[in-house]
Amino acid sequence: MTSIAKLTLRKTAIKTAASRAPAAGDALSKLKSDHAALRRLFDKFEKAKDDMASDEKSGMVAQICGELKVHTVIEEEIFYPALRQAQHGLGELKELLDEAYVEHAGAGDLIAQLEAASPGDPLYDAKVKVLGEYIKHHANEEETEMFPMVKKARLLDLEDIGLQLIARAFELKAELGLH
Repeated sequence: MTSIAKLTLRKTAIKTAASRAPAAGDALSKLKSDHAALRRLFDKFEKAKDDMASDEKSGMVAQICGELKVHTVIEEEIFYPALRQAQHGLGELKELLDEAYVEHAGAGDLIAQLEAASPGDPLYDAKVKVLGEYIKHHANEEETEMFPMVKKARLLDLEDIGLQLIARAFELKAELGLH
C-alpha cells in the first residue's frame, strides 16, 4: 500500500471515529470529558462498593482500568509528545509534562495490581480508592495548570489533535472490547 493510500485510510478512520464520538471538540475538551467520565466511575464505585457482588465489582474495576489505559495511551502517544515539541521554552510546561509521566507510571502500577487481584483480596477497595484519588489529582492538575497554559500559549492545533485523540481512543477501545 502506498504512503498516500495509508494516509487516506488514516484520515478516513479519524473522521469515522470523530463522527461516532458524542462531542468531538478539541483536544482539551476530549481530555476533560475523559476526566469527567473517570471521576464519575470512581465516585460510582465508592458509593456502591459495599453493596456490589464480587463479579459486579471486578467488572466495574475492569472498566475503570480499561478507560484509564485508553486515556493514558492517547495522552502519551499524541498529546504529550505534541506539547513537548511545541513548548517553546515554557519551562513550567516541561515540569508539568514530566510530572504527568511520573503520575501515569504510578497509576499504571496500581492498575497492574488491580488487574492481578480480585475483589476479595486484602486492600482491593483501598487500591481502587487510592487510584481514584490519584487520577482526580492528576486530572485537576492538568485542567487547572496545564490546559490553561496550552490554550493561552496557542501551542497546538487543538482541533486536529482532538481528532487524533478521538480516533486513537476509538481504536484502543475496540482492541480492549470497551464500549
